[in-house]
This record gives sequence, structure tokens and C-alpha cells, in this order.
Amino acid sequence: MAVLQEYKCPCCGGAIEFNSTVQKMKCPYCDTEFEMEALKDLDEVLQGEASEADSMEWETQAGSQWQEGEDENLRIYVCKSCGGEIIGDENTAATSCPYCGNPVVMMSKFQGELKPDYVIPFKLNKEDAKAGLRRHIKGKLLLPRIFKDENHIDEIKGIYVPFWLFDADADARIRYKATKVRCWSDSDYDYTKTSYYSVIRGGGVSFDRVPVDGSSKMADDLMESIEPFAFNDAVDFQTAYLAGYFADKYDVSAEASVTRANERIKKSTEETFASTVNGYQTVVTEHSTINLHNGKAKYALYPVWILNTTYEGKKYTFAMNGQTGKFVGDLPMDKKLFWKYWGIIAASVTAVATLAITLFMSFGG
Repeated sequence: MAVLQEYKCPCCGGAIEFNSTVQKMKCPYCDTEFEMEALKDLDEVLQGEASEADSMEWETQAGSQWQEGEDENLRIYVCKSCGGEIIGDENTAATSCPYCGNPVVMMSKFQGELKPDYVIPFKLNKEDAKAGLRRHIKGKLLLPRIFKDENHIDEIKGIYVPFWLFDADADARIRYKATKVRCWSDSDYDYTKTSYYSVIRGGGVSFDRVPVDGSSKMADDLMESIEPFAFNDAVDFQTAYLAGYFADKYDVSAEASVTRANERIKKSTEETFASTVNGYQTVVTEHSTINLHNGKAKYALYPVWILNTTYEGKKYTFAMNGQTGKFVGDLPMDKKLFWKYWGIIAASVTAVATLAITLFMSFGG
């Protein structure tokens, strides 16, 4: 049985959590606020207590034995406030008790794993995520009406998503085929002159903290769509920042993420070099050589709000950057509304065409 870490308010004994508005730990019961620096020593004490926690297991005749492999991804935790059991998967690092609602950090999830170097604390709260969804759907005429009802949202949760941050230097040499086109006329002919050029660019570009998400649960394209994250808000990692939020530890290693990082760095290098080739009608890349070196990686947790809902049996997932508020996600289309509007447009076009024909015949007569 694994153990949980909770932060208790010394004033009233309530469970405290990180508050994104004041950027401090705050007790929701007595409103006492605590500086993050003041919790560093407490963090060490609590971690020491967690390592010495009672691991007694109870024997019972209820239920049946797990079959081999069935329970390998499940973890059971005991809430220190109410004694309720919390079941999570192997990558859950922070959550809240479903019985008493207290925020908890699952310390065993960090034992034997790499400790994050940095964390960007949440700047935006749950209400901001709801407001982001409202802005996202505003003006979407073909959106199903039920989708505009907040009660239709199945789940809203703030998650610290694990990211690998890659530094690298890129040396590139790229050759482009470019053209310039000149057109003119005289009294007899129209002329077109096409000139062809070979354009070569070479040099180096340095990249700092290129993010690649380290969770297999999160789609790469979804996480990349809510970038950028402003690293100037990053702080040294403390588990206290996780209180009140969900958190995943990485299940995709830095080594396994290198390929994705290389792809992103090479694409950005090509785009940077292409932006310097100006003054041509067409530019086509003929050959590209990009070499990467001095690669380094750091481990960080970034704040993301995830909103899930379903429509006609299909799951729709939205993501909002918990620092900047950038909101992304695909929306469904109401087919009945589509055909309704299409019918109105078609009827309008037919009416205009009929009027035009009538006027033409009237003038023709």
C-alpha cells in the first residue's frame, strides 16, 4: 500500500493547496496564506514521514484474486484525512480524495523516478478554463446547442503534464531553387521572362528548452497546439505546487522523446532559414543538411487544463494552457443545422437567380 502526502493548515488543520490567483499555498477554510519558501522545510519533513509510513496490509476473504497482469497498472492509496482509499494508475502523481475532496500528492510516484527540475505554477483557475471554452465556442453557428450548456462538460481538471525540455545547437546548409518572373507587353505581344536562381543558406541556430510532452496519455499535437509556455515563470520544483491539482509522472523517457525533439528542431531550423530567402516569386527546397550537437535535456511540469465531453458517442477533448489561457480543441457540427442553413442559402440563391431571369426576360421583351 502506497502513501500520500498532504499539507495541513497549522491554524485550523484543513488541507491547504496551491492557489493560482495569489501564487501561494492557501487554506480554503480559514483563508490563511503561506509562502512557498516557507514550505520547503515542511516538504522535507513530510517526505521523511512518508518513507516511514505503516505499510500493513489487511487480509480479507471478500473478492477474488487478481489474475496475472490485471493489477499491474493499478495503485491504491489511503487518504490521511478521512481514511478513504484512492485508486489511481501507475502514472498518477497528484489528485484529490473522492470522499473528502482533500488535495493529495502521491509521494511513492516520485520515488525511484527522476525528480522534476522545474515547474510552471498554474496562473489560471477552473473558472478561467470554463471561460476559455465559452470563448472557443462563441460564434460557431453549426455547433450543437447542447454543447453550449456547461452542464454537458463531463470533466474539467487541472493537470501538471510532464515535459522534457531539450537544448541543442543546429548547423545547417540548405539549397533552394528560386524564380523571378517579369511580365511586359508591346503593341504586338505579351512577354513573360522567368529567371532561375540557386540560393544557398548556411549557418547555426541554438535552441533552448524545446518541449516534448513525456506522457503517453497526452496527444503530442494537442500539447504543441497550446504552446508556448513562458519559461520565465518557471521555479525550482516543490511538491507543494501539485496540491489541489492532478499530476502525471513521465511514462515516455527522455531517450524515447529525442526523435520528436529532433523533428521539431529541424523543422524550426528549416523555417528560420527559409524566412531569409526573400524577393522571389517561388522558392523550393532542393537539398537540406542539418546536424545537431550539444544536446541536453531537463525535466519540467507544465500546467494544462483538460476539458472532456461527449457528443453522439464521440469523445471531445479540449486543452487550455494553464499559464497563458491559449485554448484549443475540435468541435462537433450539428448536421441538422448544417442542412437547415444550406437549405436557406440554396433557396436564397434560387430566388436571386429567378429574379435575374425574370428581369432579363422583361428587358428582353
